[in-house]
Order: sequence, then C-alpha cells, then structure tokens
Amino acid sequence: MKILIADDHPIFRNGLKHILAEESGMIVEDEAENGRQVMSLLARKKYDVVILDIEMPQGSGLDVLKQIKELYPALPVLILSFYPEEQYALRALKLGSAGYLTKESAASELVNAINRVISGGKYITPNIAERLTGLLDGELETRPHERLSEREYQVFHKIAEGKSTSEISNELHLSPKTVSTYKARILEKLGMKNDAQIVRYAVEERLIK
Repeated sequence: MKILIADDHPIFRNGLKHILAEESGMIVEDEAENGRQVMSLLARKKYDVVILDIEMPQGSGLDVLKQIKELYPALPVLILSFYPEEQYALRALKLGSAGYLTKESAASELVNAINRVISGGKYITPNIAERLTGLLDGELETRPHERLSEREYQVFHKIAEGKSTSEISNELHLSPKTVSTYKARILEKLGMKNDAQIVRYAVEERLIK
C-alpha cells in the first residue's frame, strides 16, 4: 500500500511515518510539504492513498483536494487537520474526501482510517455521521456559515482567528483587494456588519478554539 503524506511540518510527517512503519504492508512512498509538490508527485507516480493536511503553503488542503478529485477521482484522500471536525469535516467530505481525521486522534486512529478508505469506505466519526444523516433527512437546517463558498469560508475562518487583511492575503495567497471583496460577501451572506460579529458567531458555533 503506497502512501503519500502531505504536511508542511517535518516533525509531524516523521510522526506519521513512525506510526505507519509498524504496520505490515503500509509504505510511505513519498512526502510533500506543499500543494504544488503534491500535484507534481501525483503526475509522476501512483499511490493507493493520500494523507493531506488541510492547511499548507502553495495551495490549501481543500484546494488541492478539489484538484486531486478532478484529475484522479478514484484516489482516496484522507484529510488530516488540527482543526476540530466541526469546522471542516463536512466541507472536506462534500469535496470528495474519503475521511477526516484530527491530528489529535492520528496516533490512535490513523491506521484504522487508512484501512477504511483504502477498502472503498468513508472514515467519519459518529458525530459527523449523525450530522450528515440529519442533513440528508432534512431534519437539520443549513447553518449560515455552511452557505459560504470554500474560499469564502477560508477567509471567514481567518477573520474569526483575528487575522488582518494583510495576514489573510499572505496566508491564502490572495491580493488584499480580493480579501476585502470576500469579506464583504461574507458579511452580506451572514447578515453581519463587522469582524467582531464574525468572531462572536464563530465562537458560538465552535468554529474556532
């Protein structure tokens, strides 16, 4: 089982490799530290599963996920993130991820998650499964932030973390003017007037720690 690990932190990649080294039949074939490297490796080699960090330089995890599913729709992608599942799991699954795993649970759940997705299944927690079932059955209303586009949600999350327009611009590789445009759309969609209301909403919805 050939695995590609994509994460911009070498120490964390080494930790994942250590976990997988103890499993028979699982080989970390390659590593990538940014989105560009991921796509370059995929163009040259075949893998059985990709473990993809949600926040990396040169292409966020969700952006890279979209590219992977467009070019290699059958390739299982397991999203790995330090963000709690409430923040990104549903979005990742909607974009085609085979599962969502928090970095806190990686040590105990990584092998199980890989085995699950490699067999064609989805790795989701009971909490997310309940949320998905509720949405499919029409029992749960779509929350305001779930109506944001992927890029809008990324900007929204950065605002909620207290990042300035210039910081968001640098981290998401967008021009300040584009960030301001997204911010205006976010405020309009959420029916809010300023950043403080975004922060308050994010805290109440448990979208930030």
